Amino acid sequence: MELRQLRSFVRAVEVGSISRAAADLGLVQSAVSQHIAQLEGELATRLLHRSPHGIAATEAGVAFFREAQLILRRLQQATREAQAARLKGSVSVGFSPTTAAVIGMPFLLEMRARYPQVMVHLVESLSGYLSEMLNSRQLDMAILFRERIDARRNRRWQLESILDEDLFYIVSRQSRPEPLSKTILLTEIAEYPLILPSGPHGFRTTLNLLFEQAQFNPTITVEIDSLNLLVDALLLGLGGTIQPWAFLTRIPDAQTHLQWARISEKGFARHSLICSLSDEELTPAGLAARVVLRHCCRTLISEGKWIGAHLHTDS
Repeated sequence: MELRQLRSFVRAVEVGSISRAAADLGLVQSAVSQHIAQLEGELATRLLHRSPHGIAATEAGVAFFREAQLILRRLQQATREAQAARLKGSVSVGFSPTTAAVIGMPFLLEMRARYPQVMVHLVESLSGYLSEMLNSRQLDMAILFRERIDARRNRRWQLESILDEDLFYIVSRQSRPEPLSKTILLTEIAEYPLILPSGPHGFRTTLNLLFEQAQFNPTITVEIDSLNLLVDALLLGLGGTIQPWAFLTRIPDAQTHLQWARISEKGFARHSLICSLSDEELTPAGLAARVVLRHCCRTLISEGKWIGAHLHTDS
């Protein structure tokens, strides 16, 4: 009996689905099914009922689930205690301003809880600068956007697709008092002025590609590369903007002053990756931080604290 088999079984019971368990564990569905089948063969009993609507534990499966879950929790706690007692060093991590608004503090708190002796250096900057810092080894890792990654220049990076964020049309109630629906098409905002970052900005690169795919010609009246200034211009009613939901977390009482709608065009999303130095270059503190970063992304999404974000799948 192996730990990976226990993890697959426990997660499948927790979420009620083989496919969802596979996605959560970063495995293919067939591997999770095989792990569970191996357990059933070794125990000589059926652990799961399978149906077109999902799975459910049998009576034997419920009993086994309780003990397996306890084993995994004890192992996780033992691992944390052992690592926290010995892991020292430092790690530097970069986030874009909107990404930092959601994950910056949860990541820092989780690192402090798990590895109190590791010094964490957080950098908030535009994705282009973060790429340069990662290339010059001033950062150990960063969350970057797919369109900013040049495979030729960054071939020594380790890349992991982590999440996709829906994009929203955001506008002040002052400049557009009529209420927005929950979703909106690009054609519905074609004649309205937009405030966006400029061309070199990583997010603008993403938007330009999405506009091209949607064959949409936006009415851009102001370009601002400062998040704070962009917020000020938005609140003054100089135009609307297109941003992920995370942008709104930087605006106090956003609901009072702004309204927003998710852009419903297919594929209109920002794709983010965890980009890090290679395993050979990362220190033990860096390797641990990457695990924590991945965990924080998944937890914030599963708990509904990162609105509009979805764990990335290849499908």
